[in-house]
Amino acid sequence: MIPLRDIIPSQKTPVITYTIIALNAIVFFFELTLTEAEKHALFLTLGLVPAKFSNPQYSEAAGFIPEYYTFFTNIFLHGGWMHFIMNMWALWIFGDNVEDMMGHLKYFLFYILMGFIASLAHFIIHIQSQIPAIGASGALAGVMAAYMRLFPASRIVTLVPIFFYPMIFEIPAFFYIGFWFLTQLLSGAMTLPVRAEAVGIAFWAHIGGFAGGFITYRLFLEKNFKNK
Repeated sequence: MIPLRDIIPSQKTPVITYTIIALNAIVFFFELTLTEAEKHALFLTLGLVPAKFSNPQYSEAAGFIPEYYTFFTNIFLHGGWMHFIMNMWALWIFGDNVEDMMGHLKYFLFYILMGFIASLAHFIIHIQSQIPAIGASGALAGVMAAYMRLFPASRIVTLVPIFFYPMIFEIPAFFYIGFWFLTQLLSGAMTLPVRAEAVGIAFWAHIGGFAGGFITYRLFLEKNFKNK
């Protein structure tokens, strides 16, 4: 299922959502100027590599220092066009309305916190992984969880290929996002016995970010807005 748009217009200009998308775009286009070796070095430096923190022998042998800022910087890196476009498109759809309800500053803090929670979840589950975890999808998952709690009756205009024929449906936000989370949870559970190097997708970052957003979103709402 590919989301096209939601049905709720923004009440204010989503300055922070636009800024986050712009920052991700700047970083991604910078990545495109790098050689594969340079890009790999960038991911090792700014991506989240759990073994840097959990395996002193690995860090010492590789000359790494456990940089705690990578729990945040990894959320601005992407591995390819599809990774970048899908994350930013979803943020474009869901972020503006959540920003409306939180206000600019609280929304920014919420987004960064969800990125940290997602990174922490990935670190805990794949604590020995030597593969850099990158991408905005963990922070985005927190935004999606907040959207689902705030606008459960909203509808997501969605492209659904049925037998290779594209069909467009309006799917309730609660169902669309809930189904997405269920797929992440099931996929994450199935990958638990598998080494992170063999998975390729940080499902537990998605799960952690979603859980963080689902639980904490109320703390970031504007005082004049009460969710019912």
